[in-house]
Amino acid sequence: MLDEYDTPLQEAWVYGYWYEMVELMRGLFNSTFKANPYLERAVMTGITRVSKESIFSDLNHLTVVTSTSEMYADCFGFTEQEVYSALDEYGMQDRCADVKRWYDGFTFGKCRDIYNPWSIINYLKIGRLSTYWANTSSNGLVDKLIREGSAEIKMSMENLLKGKHLYKEIDEQIIFNQLDVDENAIWSLFLASGYVKAESYTLNEETGGDLYELALTNKEVHVMFQKMIRKWFSSTGTVYNGFVKALLQGDVKSMNAYINRVALATFSYFDSGRNPSMETQPERFYHGFVLGLAVELADRYIITSNRESGFGRYDVMMEPKNKMDNAAIIEFKVRDSGEEKSLEDTADVALRQIEEQRYETELENRGILGDQIRKYAFAFEGKEVLIKRG
Repeated sequence: MLDEYDTPLQEAWVYGYWYEMVELMRGLFNSTFKANPYLERAVMTGITRVSKESIFSDLNHLTVVTSTSEMYADCFGFTEQEVYSALDEYGMQDRCADVKRWYDGFTFGKCRDIYNPWSIINYLKIGRLSTYWANTSSNGLVDKLIREGSAEIKMSMENLLKGKHLYKEIDEQIIFNQLDVDENAIWSLFLASGYVKAESYTLNEETGGDLYELALTNKEVHVMFQKMIRKWFSSTGTVYNGFVKALLQGDVKSMNAYINRVALATFSYFDSGRNPSMETQPERFYHGFVLGLAVELADRYIITSNRESGFGRYDVMMEPKNKMDNAAIIEFKVRDSGEEKSLEDTADVALRQIEEQRYETELENRGILGDQIRKYAFAFEGKEVLIKRG
């Protein structure tokens, strides 16, 4: 029995020695599983489908079971009936709804309502809702893929954290060295890892692939992602919290002081992948920054990005849940040295864009008017940021 065979591969990919690890494991697996005369049969588990991984190129007669297979579908976790029976035995009958919200959501084949066994066992033992499974595994790969991913990946995470669904084409045979070139590979990996679940899937007639409707698996996974995003700013925690406070108070002077310190510390953190570039840094930074806002202010604001309002698409909108609070519209703009003499000019262009495109229309339609709507321009040049309020 070899459990989590691909964990070394994940670590190798994160830290940059993937090809060396593949060579090592290919020889090891060939000696262990093919050339070994004392082996009758073996069981291997992992989140990467084995049939296309190059480390298995010398092996044959493999039976591959994935999360969409029917074989052993009810054996990868606890069924709902088993969980409810255990809760009844422990005198916790009244906690079924909470346990379902936190630990249900895994699907194998057509078998739905599979619960995470590690989390259930720990909950029965300790009696407190917590991220038991998420705390046992290394989330380094997941963190890297989201943090260094494109704006689209960060916006997709923003939507998932709000409870929305994504529609992505999934290839179960994806392997690690495709993660750099195929963004859908990320969602394939997340599905195989249990971080997202497939609500449904249909055939994409245009491509011939499977189009999946994806959502975060359960509350435990949701909390794990919230903790991960907060950790992005942990090195500048006091500074970042100071910025959020200044933003809520409309204190532009303090916002400028804080944002430059945050940007200086985190710009490269959001764009430190294999192909970092000055062109993508501001975009990756501000979408990561927006994810941070979405997590920190989730109890007070609905934060959306890159949506249509008025005559265009705004960058960020903060809609207060309490209509007595102020709303905010934020436009990000990188300085064009051929068009703008200074960051001040760039910020002015961004503010004019907010006005001319009437981004406040969506807020006005919801009864938020006039001085309640604050308009901010974030002008970027390298790691320098200037914020102006309209």
